[in-house]
Amino acid sequence: MFRDDLLQGRIGLVTGGSSGIGLGIVRSFAELGATVVFIGRREDKLAEAREHLLRDLPSAELVTIAVDVRNHAAMREAVDGIVGRFGCLDILVNNAAGNFHCPTEQLSENGWRAVIDIDLNGTFNGCQAALAGLKASSHGGRIINITVPQALSGWPGSAHAASAKAGVLSLTRSLAVEWGGYGIRVNNVLPGPIAGTEGLKRLYEDRGIADHEYERMAMGTFGLVDDIANACAFLASPGGDFVTGCDFMVDGGRWLKRGWV
Repeated sequence: MFRDDLLQGRIGLVTGGSSGIGLGIVRSFAELGATVVFIGRREDKLAEAREHLLRDLPSAELVTIAVDVRNHAAMREAVDGIVGRFGCLDILVNNAAGNFHCPTEQLSENGWRAVIDIDLNGTFNGCQAALAGLKASSHGGRIINITVPQALSGWPGSAHAASAKAGVLSLTRSLAVEWGGYGIRVNNVLPGPIAGTEGLKRLYEDRGIADHEYERMAMGTFGLVDDIANACAFLASPGGDFVTGCDFMVDGGRWLKRGWV
């Protein structure tokens, strides 16, 4: 779909990169020639993911760092280390997220805070930590924030996640204006239900509503991790040079069939 050298010479950072959508984005960027740093909380999962990728992409330049995106100081230290090693940062993908189904009436303060902390605060921490490195990019820095369509519509049973991701949408638009003068593009990618991911399992399959959700897909199928990775690759590439502050809905038309219950 893309030239093999599309992202050659670029340095990318993907949070939540050891599994699911994040791992797919790491793979895509590496296949397109980027040096990719991916982070997560568990060193063992990161090492396993890196080993798996290198079996298919033996020449890929892959770096892993165990860090919690909720820790502002740790994120800054990690990104400073990346910029110190490579000289800049070209692409940041804020993908780390947490979610679980819980009616708001039963949602604890800790449950609310945990999701806000990962999804919204973690995205802010990543963006702020990456700013200096993105400003140093000779290609024009890119920030890609992974959010959800329900951030626009609300999400009964997951108000905590919808609220956090709505904050990310607003943060993206604000930074697109604030940082546009630095040549930094900031966009959102909004995945629909993606086959084979923990999110689909936990929010739909484990609750016995996957078939019901499947029927609501306008294109008659769940998405693939590659669908999201391809959208991110476009935004990270020269093709995305004049795109900023946008919401890329990659949901197979699920958004058009609005009910989320």
